[in-house]
Amino acid sequence: MTIKDSLDRAAQESPDRVALKFKRNGTWQTTTYAQLHERTRRVAEMLAQRGVSPGDRVAIYCENSPEWFELYYGIVGMGAVAVPVDAKLREQEVGHIFHDCGVAVVFCMAKNLPVVIGMNGHRPELRAVIVLNADASSFPAGEKVEYHAYDALRQQVAEAALAEGAAYDRMNPAADAPASLLYTSGTTGRQKGAVLTHRNFLSNVESIIEAIDVDQSDNFMLVLPLHHSFAFTTMLLMPTYAQCQVSFVENLKTIARDMAATSPTALLAVPLLLEKMLARILVGIRSNALANLMYRGGMAKVVGWTVRRNLGGKLRLIVSGGAPISRGTLRAWTKLGFSIVEGYGITETAPVLSINPIGKPRVGTVGRPIAGVEIQIAEPNEQGIGEIIARGPNVMQGYYNNPEATGQVLQGGWYHTGDLGCFDEKGYLVISGRKKSLIVNREGKNIYPEEVELQVLRSPYVLECIALGYREPHTEAGEKVGLLVVPDLEQFHSLEHRQGTRLSDQDLVEMVRTDVVKQLAALADYKRPRKIQVRFAEFEKTTTQKIKRYLYAIDTSAS
Repeated sequence: MTIKDSLDRAAQESPDRVALKFKRNGTWQTTTYAQLHERTRRVAEMLAQRGVSPGDRVAIYCENSPEWFELYYGIVGMGAVAVPVDAKLREQEVGHIFHDCGVAVVFCMAKNLPVVIGMNGHRPELRAVIVLNADASSFPAGEKVEYHAYDALRQQVAEAALAEGAAYDRMNPAADAPASLLYTSGTTGRQKGAVLTHRNFLSNVESIIEAIDVDQSDNFMLVLPLHHSFAFTTMLLMPTYAQCQVSFVENLKTIARDMAATSPTALLAVPLLLEKMLARILVGIRSNALANLMYRGGMAKVVGWTVRRNLGGKLRLIVSGGAPISRGTLRAWTKLGFSIVEGYGITETAPVLSINPIGKPRVGTVGRPIAGVEIQIAEPNEQGIGEIIARGPNVMQGYYNNPEATGQVLQGGWYHTGDLGCFDEKGYLVISGRKKSLIVNREGKNIYPEEVELQVLRSPYVLECIALGYREPHTEAGEKVGLLVVPDLEQFHSLEHRQGTRLSDQDLVEMVRTDVVKQLAALADYKRPRKIQVRFAEFEKTTTQKIKRYLYAIDTSAS
């Protein structure tokens, strides 16, 4: 089966079932699978009329919207290759993607149009720009590139899209044909485009469905950007394959309200979002004397019933992915009675590799390999820790036009993730850290920053932190562990309010350091940071909320 087949089947078997639910102009609206299929045909037709052929690259440079679905299915349905682009990238970063893979047509939002126009030298193969939520008055004059308003063009091709011999009907991509080029987040070096096929994606979809028991009654809440592989596979491809519903949040500030209005059954999110949601829930519990007493007195699940009702009443599952989640966050959600599991994946593997079994999760692990995926630990040390490598039908073909980078990670059919880990006694995968962020001290001991960070994040006073290796001046061998910590100011504001006093910055720093040292006592001495430096600005992150570690260093001149 191809991705096109998946949508065709959904439209044929469940034409009137709601595919998408979204808020527009202040009211909730829906799109059925039959309507999505018809709109998809129009996208394929407008591309064919712009000269797009199978294998050509077409970019989606848009924020989440219902149109994102029809754009993607229209692109791959006529055999072209979709190139999702983060709508928040800067002009230079977008220009690199366009130049690297030779984008022929781009769909973009009106607010991103200046970026597309501005990167003139980076888009030699660009033939057409199709702009959502815009009219022709905003387009530049005198350019060789065509500019079109999406709504107008969609109406223009409507008749041809449904006629005999329409572009969508003429093209039938193969299962092993490329469907997407997914560009890595680029925390180090330039972004690389992972070539992922129809088979890569759908094999992963089938395995995820089996792992978390998805069916037509499910309703997934879409909160993550669709250009991100985790959201793309689980929120766009999987619901269509299972013929269930996707509901959109208006924005990250309205999540609770949107969940109350749409009653989702599943929420797939990154840890940062789940931590912030949990923090708001706990603030609400603490502000209610009875709820706080019940939460602390062994009746947390009773309190959680009210929380669940306020989130639509049907939430059966929360899945965390994209980055490590703290044990405290997992335990707090579980204490409230929610089923929450952590998984693990990589863009290059379409992306899911493992997930904790529902009903049998092990906190501190990322679960077991999903069906069809093999995971091994390469060159393990005496603790059983080595590089995590994986193979299966979900592993990419390689990096687009980059055989050197491909050869570095694909060896003998195995994808080398660059992550370090081991299997525990129950066969669950434990992530230790990244090869490149590993800290090696003078005694040759390996220290995994993530282990230190997870321990530090047990402190209620810490919002985020990173452990980094550093050398003292004039020292050439071995590293020490340093720690950069950002305080959770909401906690201190609550403390000041309760005590009726105002803390000085120095008081706050000392409280953070004292509690961090207390948490670190659980670690072996050689793993404990020798420098703990507090900063009040949050760390700069990629759009998938991963901290850009390479931007930061320990100040060796400070105490």
